[in-house]
Amino acid sequence: MDIASKPTQFSRRGALAAGLSAALIASTDSAVAAGSSASLDAFAKKSGRRFGSAVSWSKPGADRGSFANPAYATILERDCSLLVPENELKWQWTRPGPTTFDFQQFDAIVEYATKQGMAVRGHTLFWTPTKWYPKWLETFDFGPQPKAAAEALLVSHVRTVCSRYGKRIYSYDVVNEAVEPGTGEIRDTNVTRAIGGEAFLDLMFHTARAEAPHAQLVYNDYMSWERNSEDETHMRGVLKLLEGFRKRGTPVDALGIQSHIRLLKQGPVADIVKESEGPWRRFVDEVVGMGYKLVITEFDVNDRMAPTDITQRDRMVADYAKAYLDLMLSYSQLRDILAWGMVDRYSWLNGFDPRADKTMKRGTPYDANFRPKPLYDAIGNAFASAPVHASAV
Repeated sequence: MDIASKPTQFSRRGALAAGLSAALIASTDSAVAAGSSASLDAFAKKSGRRFGSAVSWSKPGADRGSFANPAYATILERDCSLLVPENELKWQWTRPGPTTFDFQQFDAIVEYATKQGMAVRGHTLFWTPTKWYPKWLETFDFGPQPKAAAEALLVSHVRTVCSRYGKRIYSYDVVNEAVEPGTGEIRDTNVTRAIGGEAFLDLMFHTARAEAPHAQLVYNDYMSWERNSEDETHMRGVLKLLEGFRKRGTPVDALGIQSHIRLLKQGPVADIVKESEGPWRRFVDEVVGMGYKLVITEFDVNDRMAPTDITQRDRMVADYAKAYLDLMLSYSQLRDILAWGMVDRYSWLNGFDPRADKTMKRGTPYDANFRPKPLYDAIGNAFASAPVHASAV
């Protein structure tokens, strides 16, 4: 892994800032007057909430969604009060080996956020699917006492991360994606086999509570509100998991709903929404009924099935997102909403699930040229019209 020294802080002056300001001012056709002092986070705070984004580390000058990219940093500093690392706290980045750690990239993100007065989420202390393990962990030999060896490995990781960052991280995705969507059961991995699925989860959360008693502890999963058979199985599995936490006294504070929402078909957005909102609200009602808070941890819109025409597609994405956010913001248990990136050019969706017409995905608030899109307005308007909940402040 090629890790540079501390990134250089770029100036925000000159033609770059002027060009970006002009682009921001251009979006004034809604309640979100982007050229004013308002921002997405400012609108969020009016209802007692906060807005933030994932961010990446990169070398200065790299064309990435990074604070070292001055155009991107300008957007982060304008619209966000929360940051979460896109990758830099995952085991593939921080654990080059079973006894070694590397935090240089995440350290740089935390330092940047601290200087800007932004809060930081920790994503993630463990990502459960084997395909996202570092190579050494995929085939790791836990020896003749696998339970004790696996427990020691996990406890060491949680303690090392939490002690290093202390109160600079206010919220952790302690475990990410532990439920297998196709079965609704805890994923079968070499780690869960060594310890046991429930025991693995309980160990992670109890250790995180002991090491970071100030932090919000989140179970985070790849969920959104679309309807198909696997989504239904996944929801039931997550509810079963959350019920188990409560029965066993596992210290889980919130459900992180990733919210990579998907336009799976063309047609009127109202008809698409109608299929999802009833079952999804019943699911969320069950979650909050168990006493959990909510976090939207990774919001974006997958527009793979939307029309090629940009005007039509942007309107469809914005309307779909607004309907989803309106539903979610009706819950007082939801305080923080984080986008999984702010600019289309750097969206993970372009590589993960490309469109058949080969055009760039348009599922983040800003287009590839750093100009706000109708989705930006939709997010701001959802915050502006959201009920103010004292319990969310």
